[in-house]
Amino acid sequence: MSSSDPTLMEQVVNLCKRRGFVFPSAEIYGGFRSTYDYGPLGVLMLRNVKEAWWRAMVQLRDDVVGIDAAILSSPRIWEASGHLENFTDPLVDCKKCKERFREDQLDDPTTCPSCGGTGTFTEARAFNLMFKTYVGPVEDSANVAYLRPETAQGMFVNFMQVLQTSRKKPPFGIAQMGKSFRNEITPGNFVFRTREFEQMEMEFFVPPDEGAKWFEYWCDERMRWYQDLGMPADMLRLRHHEAEELSHYSAGTADVEFLYPWGWGELEGIANRTDFDLNAHAAASGERLEYFDQAAGERYVPHVIEPAAGATRTMMAFLIAAYAEDEVGGEKRSVLRLHHRLAPYKVAVLPLSKKDTLTPVAREVLSLLQPHWMCDYDETQSIGRRYRRQDEIGTPFCVTVDFESLEDRAVTIRDRDSLEQVRVPIDSLVDELRGRLTA
Repeated sequence: MSSSDPTLMEQVVNLCKRRGFVFPSAEIYGGFRSTYDYGPLGVLMLRNVKEAWWRAMVQLRDDVVGIDAAILSSPRIWEASGHLENFTDPLVDCKKCKERFREDQLDDPTTCPSCGGTGTFTEARAFNLMFKTYVGPVEDSANVAYLRPETAQGMFVNFMQVLQTSRKKPPFGIAQMGKSFRNEITPGNFVFRTREFEQMEMEFFVPPDEGAKWFEYWCDERMRWYQDLGMPADMLRLRHHEAEELSHYSAGTADVEFLYPWGWGELEGIANRTDFDLNAHAAASGERLEYFDQAAGERYVPHVIEPAAGATRTMMAFLIAAYAEDEVGGEKRSVLRLHHRLAPYKVAVLPLSKKDTLTPVAREVLSLLQPHWMCDYDETQSIGRRYRRQDEIGTPFCVTVDFESLEDRAVTIRDRDSLEQVRVPIDSLVDELRGRLTA
């Protein structure tokens, strides 16, 4: 199915709700705008996206370590980082229809897109995107705290502790995954922009004269990660920001963009943050945040390259890229051609019949596979319908237990994409599937 198909987004959203990937939050109470709950399949796929990122960014490298910093933190962090002053959107209200808009996202800043009124907007005012809360029993200015709008600052303020305890030296990175919160004025497009989301960020600390080299390296590396996990190359592009787009801390930023059904949009940002953050926190805290190069006998404040992606947005992009429709046996089939690392279930065990004679063997096969992979077990409806269900949720392989299995102790493996079916002895099943699921 083409990414430009106007029905693609509707198909994916419907599939997400129907099959248990993503539900509107608090739906029995009429919903709560721009919040979503991840169902049985969604929580598995989201976890797989994060594990694939962690594997590439931390597990397979010896120059990146991880942390998990607190969501609540001192307001001084956000003052030093510039978020209290600069993390804002320009907000306007229509005096006629009372709707609210981001001024920088209006096609015509003089005309209201809701009611068509001209010259009805208020003066733009800065709207800070951070969620404010209070710590302790008294709600006063002394107890103000903020839900973090990004995970990055936790890595900057822990720079010296990580440097000392990990015994790393630049170039090295600190990676983190976790929830962030932004009081977006115009959330929308399903889980593309929400007020609560998960991020996958890494701060890579490098000698000051190596910033440009490592910025280019991480742009290439992050583009490759998406393609290695099955994202079509023609649905990705790298767009470098113009000078007027750059954030106050950036010496260069590039977005990995994905071709969503509504057009190109950001999937991940890679920024050369220079030494802005470490210098800002050093000045505000009075602590030295620098590296001493013993070989050169000099101290310096590292520059930082930051690849920052949204886990929830990334999951959505993989779902869109994987969704396809074809015909099997004269019937229309919806299928998610997900890379096996991302698929919620790797294997489904399907007894040909619900008869008691097959159940013990089918359960034996399930128990054999569960220590190795997330598996589904489905014995309801015809085998054809069960194949279609597993295709639609992206399961790469189905293992069918039939009446012959009682005699020959073998089962049939069915491939989601090629539809090839191969008979395999139960004793060889784990090795056979491992070979197919380790690429």
